[in-house]
Amino acid sequence: MPDRVLCSTARRARETWELAQPALGASPPVSFDDRIYGASAPQLLDLVHRAPRTAKTLLIVGHDPGIPELAFMLAGAAAPSRGAVPGSTVERMKTKFPTAAIAVLELTGNWGQLHPGTALLTSFVTPREVGAGPDGS
Repeated sequence: MPDRVLCSTARRARETWELAQPALGASPPVSFDDRIYGASAPQLLDLVHRAPRTAKTLLIVGHDPGIPELAFMLAGAAAPSRGAVPGSTVERMKTKFPTAAIAVLELTGNWGQLHPGTALLTSFVTPREVGAGPDGS
């Protein structure tokens, strides 16, 4: 459950947040930020560094290629399809990072201590997997 949401001001990003928010069963504070649209992974990381220390879980609603690149960078998996264990969460993320996919990363420390390779990718969920049964159907 996010404590804080950073969302692009783009119409599709706002619509995505508006569709996802009710399913959370909570209303975390949202900051709509036009810097997210078109941001590179390092620019997004700079925005994360500025997140309030009181936020323990941060959700970013953004765009390709910045969001996937940020996830790869933080998980230390910058080069797609190299160095990941076949079938692993990292390999799945590298194979395809579709629109509306969610990468969950954990870190130790505060937002200012987050740097490339310092997070652990714990989950990666694609829209197709939402509502799928145990066998993926």
